Amino acid sequence: MLADELRGDTAVIAVELRPPRAELGSLEGMDAWIDTYHEIRRLARQGIPAFLTDSAVGTREENNLRHLIANLGRELPRQMVTPFLTSKHTLDFCLSYAEQAWQQGFASLVVLGGDTSVGPPRCVEHAWDLRQKIHQREPRLSLGGWANPHASSTRQVDFLLDPRFCAEFFLTQVVSHLNLDPAKRFLEEADHRQVPIPGMFNVFYYRSANPNTLAALRRFMPVPVEGLLNEFASGATAIDVCARTVRALRTLGVRHFCICNLPMHEASTILAAIVEQTR
Repeated sequence: MLADELRGDTAVIAVELRPPRAELGSLEGMDAWIDTYHEIRRLARQGIPAFLTDSAVGTREENNLRHLIANLGRELPRQMVTPFLTSKHTLDFCLSYAEQAWQQGFASLVVLGGDTSVGPPRCVEHAWDLRQKIHQREPRLSLGGWANPHASSTRQVDFLLDPRFCAEFFLTQVVSHLNLDPAKRFLEEADHRQVPIPGMFNVFYYRSANPNTLAALRRFMPVPVEGLLNEFASGATAIDVCARTVRALRTLGVRHFCICNLPMHEASTILAAIVEQTR
């Protein structure tokens, strides 16, 4: 399972993909899911794990688990795919979701609180509340949590060390080489206090320096707008910018990465180009 891979000697690079939006028409939605299945299979053939989000940035998305079960086929190893589950559903839905995930062969699940500023309310106050309930219902499922290097490092590590955190691994909020200090502080605190569970750092693939897009993204995550504008203006490509963050984080000792916001229909191709620049 993913947690075991993250504890191993081999660095892991994964991708985060977004399911089709729920409001798409039936034909458009079907085409989008076909693209999703094909891309997940391409990534799996290359040994690249994929995460599938749940209502990313407040946008209601199709039920990722239902479609994965119906369409991935048994030939694809389920350990290559880790769904996200936010607490922005009913508690019954969340617990049933986790139980079904295990029954269908998915070994890992990332359980997050979900953005409180948009969409439906959470069914629990904190994500660890939901992870605890899921662990009681299905203890064999490996759970992932969340950490935010841009918040207080001391407080974030407190969360990771708290027995109630109830996770075997964690992902981080997006970080960038254009603002490395938060990642440095977080890593130093985690190392000093010997956080025992492995983590993956999220790196965002900024497709362009469109000011309107960057402003919209800033509602949900830290975005180094000025630095990105300068890099793209100097001739850097989206692949260059993403690879620079991976390289910078590696100098800090980070080994595991999740690349977010790759275009669905060419995620594996772009990821290969990013990886090539980081060798």
